[in-house]
Parts: sequence; C-alpha cells; structure tokens
Amino acid sequence: MNINIITLFPELIIPYTEFGLINKAIDNNIITVNIIDLYQFGNGVHQSIDDYPYGGGSGMIMMAEPMKKALMTIKNPGCRIMTSPSGKLLTQNLIEETLMKNDDITIIAGRYKAADQRFIDRYIDMELSIGDYVLQGGELPALIILESVSRLVRGFMNNDESAKTDSFSCGLLDYPQYTRPEVFENIQVPEVLLSGHHDKIRKWRIEASLRKTLENRPELINNKDLTNEEKKIINNIDMEDKNGKT
Repeated sequence: MNINIITLFPELIIPYTEFGLINKAIDNNIITVNIIDLYQFGNGVHQSIDDYPYGGGSGMIMMAEPMKKALMTIKNPGCRIMTSPSGKLLTQNLIEETLMKNDDITIIAGRYKAADQRFIDRYIDMELSIGDYVLQGGELPALIILESVSRLVRGFMNNDESAKTDSFSCGLLDYPQYTRPEVFENIQVPEVLLSGHHDKIRKWRIEASLRKTLENRPELINNKDLTNEEKKIINNIDMEDKNGKT
C-alpha cells in the first residue's frame, strides 16, 4: 500500500515514519509513505496557502489552488481524504470495509478554519474526523489514519491474525488480557485462563468482551449483529444486574 500525506508541517510526520513497525514496514517495502510539503505549492512570492473567508467571519481558509497543485504531483492518488472535524467518523469498520480496498491513499492534513469547499467538492473522495473535538491541525489525524490502515496490510505485523481480534474488529471491545506473573499485588489471573480448557476460555472471553462493551461503549451492542450465544450471555448479564439491584 502507498500512502501519500500532503501537509504544511512535514516535520510533524517524518519522525513518526522513522521508528517502530512503520519504519520496518517501509524498509521492507510493505508500505510506502510519500510526504508532500504543501508550502512548496503556495501562491506568490510569499507562498501563501490561506486567505480570509468570503462573507466575513473569523479564521483563515486553505486555498484551493495550492492543494490542487500538490495533489496533481501524485501519480496515483487513489482514495483522496481530507482530515476535518466535520468529516465522517473514522471507525474500524470504515477502515476495513472502505480504506483497505485501496492500494493508494492520499491524505490532505487540514489546517486553519477550513479548506475551500470547491476543492473538497472537486477533488476529495472523503472527509474524515477522528472524534468530536477540534485540534490545531490534521497532522495527528493523518498519522492515525496512516497507522490504523498500514497495520492491516499483510506482513506489517508479526502476526496478522492479531489485528483481527483487536477491539472493534469484531464489533466489540477486546476482552481483558493478562500475562505473567500469575499473581500481581495479591490479584490472581482469572482461573479459567489457566485451565487449558479452550472452550471455557473462549466462552469467558466472549462474556468478558460483552461485559466490557456494555460498561464502556453500550452503543456498539446496538450496531452489532449478535450471535445467539452472545444474546444469551447478554440476557444472563441483564438478569444478574436485575438480581443484584433487588
């Protein structure tokens, strides 16, 4: 997979590609990351990137022409994304079902108040947001998209199956995890995980995942096509809660 990032601040992106699995994947040609400095395409002697909004109002607007010029330097832009707090929410399902269908992705890191809507309408396939809050700019969202996508590319992780069991990949939060020692500050690892009984461990993990999701992100349950086993477990949890309250 090739990922292009158009940004006003390459120095915020470059260090992230020089360490860890991202760097290893680049070295092994599993992914390529192409960083384009938007300032190189600014207008006039001052290389202007932004200007005041038509109609008045606060803030500055990213101009369409510099963004177009930068985009046109990319031979295969693929799926063209603009990071924006007004975009679609980035979710694991969107990553797996939409973004991972592309061999090439181009991310334009938004800055200032907004980008000229004409550029978005003409050249952007998708605006993406990482949450209901506002940041100084789109570099952090661009890095989050880079990481969340690249880790699903075959060969990126030492164990490709590991990514399939992470939180959200199955529509639920991941179950609690434990490792050595068996006892930490007088807290014992759940006995079932030491039993070696695979079916009991599987059932414990399903129930633990459902309990965690119900507690922290109950809205995910409503969006998931629950299996009969999961429905039965949730009913048992509900009964336990009702009995506990009474």
